Amino acid sequence: MTASGEARAAIVRRAGDPVTIEPILVEPPGPGEVLVRILATGVCHTDLHAKLGNFGTQFPYLLGHEATGVVDALGEGVTRPAVGETVVLAWRAPCGRCRFCAAGRETFCVQPLTAKPRLRTADGQTLGRVLGLGTFTTHTVVAATQAVPIPAGLSPEATSLIGCAVGTGVGAALYAAEVAAGSSVAVYGCGAIGMSVIQGSRLAGAGRIVAVDRVARKLEWARDFGATDVVDASAVEPIARIRELTGTGVAYAFECVGIPQTLQQAMASCDSGGLCVLIGVPAPSAELPLSLSRFFYARGHLKATFYGDCLPSRDIPLLAERYRLGDLALDRLVTARIGLDDVEAAFAAMARGEVLRSVVVMPAPGA
Repeated sequence: MTASGEARAAIVRRAGDPVTIEPILVEPPGPGEVLVRILATGVCHTDLHAKLGNFGTQFPYLLGHEATGVVDALGEGVTRPAVGETVVLAWRAPCGRCRFCAAGRETFCVQPLTAKPRLRTADGQTLGRVLGLGTFTTHTVVAATQAVPIPAGLSPEATSLIGCAVGTGVGAALYAAEVAAGSSVAVYGCGAIGMSVIQGSRLAGAGRIVAVDRVARKLEWARDFGATDVVDASAVEPIARIRELTGTGVAYAFECVGIPQTLQQAMASCDSGGLCVLIGVPAPSAELPLSLSRFFYARGHLKATFYGDCLPSRDIPLLAERYRLGDLALDRLVTARIGLDDVEAAFAAMARGEVLRSVVVMPAPGA
């Protein structure tokens, strides 16, 4: 960042506009805030939702919400993290004060902590920030509790994904669903989150993990990440195929796309008493047609999860340690390393199903 507080960022001015790379103005961190120099940041489908106007209205938007960085400066009253520490940024940092936090249900926090508006375009417009972060920039300001320290020396490209895709997927299996050892699982949608659900289910000891997608390459990747079976939804009816494989349907199904039809399929793939977990972000207009009779007699369960029911302060360090030990294959989730100028092309590659995660790698200071 320049001495004048200028950073370089990928923003979108209006819904549906292409991404532009512009200088932005970054104020110093205020009380309880920190300035973070971004090392690497993943390109998530939620950022595409925001770009298209399907996820918030606070344009112009600074995109990005999963990142690893280094703390460059502290605001008043901050003692942790320290300057120079490597941190993963969290968009679900509980406030500790709302009715859910007071009841010990921090994953349901209704007012997660964020920094004050401190980022502006060069022409003075306050930037909206995807999920309260905004990480497609060389520097950003966040609430101190949003910056969770991890050991230095781990790949920033890999650990950046813990802030969204990995935490969401692994957490959905371990926390939101509490997948039981020996059980059966279906995963609808094999992007970075779906692959993380597969890895979380493997860590939980699931006996059968069925991956469902319409892209052959993603199904090949799913086997590499631990799926025992794959179903090409473009070639066969997935519900029938899953029931053929399992005999009864699965105990747990995960919908990682956010499409009503896919959620219907995931629910119908469950055995009696099974649990379907909605992970994918639906469009604001999405509605779910539901057979109440079928749902009733199957005694089904349906729940939604934010960030896999993870608690950032607890789970970001745990997941980073799992990665360090080799229990989580995060490096293989990074299928493209790009620069800020390549973000628009990364969205196109995502739409074509060519990548699990494109990760923006920031240049070293002075480069």
